[in-house]
Amino acid sequence: MTGGALCAAPALLPAGAPAQAEPAPNARPAAPPAGPANPDDDHAGAQIARREGTGRSRGVPPPRVARTQGLDVSSHQGNVDWAAVVAKGAAFAYVKATEGTTYRNPFFAQQYNGSYQAGLIRGAYHFALPNVSDGVAQANFFVDHGGGWSPDGRTLPPALDIEYNPYGPICYGLSQRDMVGWIRAFSDQVHARTGRWPTIYTSTRWWSACTGNLGDFSDTNPLWLARYAADPGPMPFDWDFHTFWQYDDAGAFPGDQDSFNGSLDRLRALALG
Repeated sequence: MTGGALCAAPALLPAGAPAQAEPAPNARPAAPPAGPANPDDDHAGAQIARREGTGRSRGVPPPRVARTQGLDVSSHQGNVDWAAVVAKGAAFAYVKATEGTTYRNPFFAQQYNGSYQAGLIRGAYHFALPNVSDGVAQANFFVDHGGGWSPDGRTLPPALDIEYNPYGPICYGLSQRDMVGWIRAFSDQVHARTGRWPTIYTSTRWWSACTGNLGDFSDTNPLWLARYAADPGPMPFDWDFHTFWQYDDAGAFPGDQDSFNGSLDRLRALALG
């Protein structure tokens, strides 16, 4: 099953919606946003919220999400009360496992195993640092420390979190072509190790700026889109639709708020592979 084989048509930017300027590749903003609380641990969407804003900061109405609900967590959430999360209606969770080739989430076991034991479909994600080591090395570190997959129908494809650099220039000092090569190497190695193409977490603005739309991953890798707005907006190149949507950085669940673009049966099908 390929990433492009799941779910429905793309959600388009509403008519009259203002376009946002693309960030300059490998340029620091004039007033850089604050880094993460732990300098060795950023989490999915933290830099997107800082650099692209949230619906609340832009005065956008909250999204009306009717799809299958979930969340993503990292060490910033600590030990999670998974029974309470399930009671509020979550069906899935992505849990940060690793960053670069040195950082491991100290709460990973409680979050990853606990979500599974509570009945959620869960997966692991890796926060990429393309400037510190190559894609193969980071894929191996990720798979060796939680980023595996099993055909149990309860484990999502491993995920790559590739977004704004929290520690320096937004594109990590890589050219657009080199960034595409790094993502390809990571994706190919995860596939070789696990049999699954990793889900790619990103925002449309970052992807355009830092890959230059030079690489098409839409036929293999499911898209986990980050956009804090009332709708998903335009997709990164060349995905026709999102599989997951991180639509807010706060809400009913701990951590970030996500939805799956389909029914619970389709989520189980994705997990089963």
